[in-house]
Amino acid sequence: MKTTWQHFNDELSDAWDNLMDGWRKLYRRASRALTRFTPGGSRELSRAESQQLAVRSAGWGVLACEVFDDDDQVIVRLEAPGMEKDDFELEVLDDRLMVRGEKQMERERTEGGYYITECAYGSFERAVPLPDEVDADRASASYRQGVLRVELPKTAPRRRRSITVEVD
Repeated sequence: MKTTWQHFNDELSDAWDNLMDGWRKLYRRASRALTRFTPGGSRELSRAESQQLAVRSAGWGVLACEVFDDDDQVIVRLEAPGMEKDDFELEVLDDRLMVRGEKQMERERTEGGYYITECAYGSFERAVPLPDEVDADRASASYRQGVLRVELPKTAPRRRRSITVEVD
């Protein structure tokens, strides 16, 4: 027969396993939305600037993304403010849209007696899962007001059809 302590230990172990399972599921879901930013790029920096920037800029960030699926095409909208249309590299690999770019943002402002400069530099890559097969050769993209829009025609549009099921 189990003691109270053994029973408590078993229950605690089960609770921990459930918690870890929940974290794994959350991580898998969230990892699709995370974008890895790496410091560097084409801008010339001194060694000291480069080291400081590596500490401040490297890490994970979220580039908000929406995927719309209709009968004829898949539309991907990705928020990437502070960039130019030529800063993006787009590629379809298997069932994913790969969005790569380099972010170079500088902002200066004065508040009261303070002069504030904010900078963010780094390259990024985001893999966006596509819900259907697309024709990458007929894809088009536009970038307006900080939002990248990619339209990907489907290779074989699936048409919805209804069926009648007779129940005996």
